[in-house]
Amino acid sequence: MRRARLKIGLTLLGTALAVLTASAPAEVVQSGNLRVSFEGGLAPHSLPRNARVPVAVTLSGHVITTDRAAPPQLRTISLAINRNGKLNHLGLPSCRYHQIQPASTREAIQACRDSIVGTGEFRANVVLPEQSPFPSSGRVIAFNGLLHGRRVVFAHIYGTEPLPQSRVLAFEVGRTKGAYRTTLTAELPRVAADWGYVSSVGLTLDRKFQYRGRSRSYISAGCPAPGGSTVATFRLARASFGFEDGRVLTSTLFRSCKVRTP
Repeated sequence: MRRARLKIGLTLLGTALAVLTASAPAEVVQSGNLRVSFEGGLAPHSLPRNARVPVAVTLSGHVITTDRAAPPQLRTISLAINRNGKLNHLGLPSCRYHQIQPASTREAIQACRDSIVGTGEFRANVVLPEQSPFPSSGRVIAFNGLLHGRRVVFAHIYGTEPLPQSRVLAFEVGRTKGAYRTTLTAELPRVAADWGYVSSVGLTLDRKFQYRGRSRSYISAGCPAPGGSTVATFRLARASFGFEDGRVLTSTLFRSCKVRTP
């Protein structure tokens, strides 16, 4: 029964990735021929003004070139989440890097099932000598983890083209000031060595669990509407994408929420 619930939960999270990102327009930034679209969403849309409740946050980025040339390798991703949102790992087991790398998706889930905090998908274009580029895709499973004593979110990526292989991106959890509080930063390895480049990656963070008899959520938020207003437009997240040729494209995603009536 437990495995069945997990399978259903991962399916629903994958569906949320499509639903949340399709519900609002993407933010597009460009440098020369390189273009990145950044999109995402927050669910539910109605939230309390003065309290935090469980939410699902979906963020994704897509990389293209305007002249159809192969884009430079994506080397870093940095995400900053609105200060009204909070990541909570207390009560969740911590996954370790060696448990999920190398491993298939199934093996990674078996090793760190209780540490799962979200899911998503990635797409890449594989480039082999004397062949036309062809697409590759796979699932992303996110785990609450520890790496060298630091809190991280492991994004386990598994693909089968051109050969079965896994990659683990370690998004280090940090803190910042201003409109944001939580940051997630990762360095990306080359996709399949020198075989291709990332075209898109998306992730939904959404996990509810029990700790000491109480219901908890990995990510929670409220609606930052000022007094007298029932709607707020806010900076959901800021993303920076760093590429091998030195270009860094940064975009801010604005979304809205409605104050939930008691």
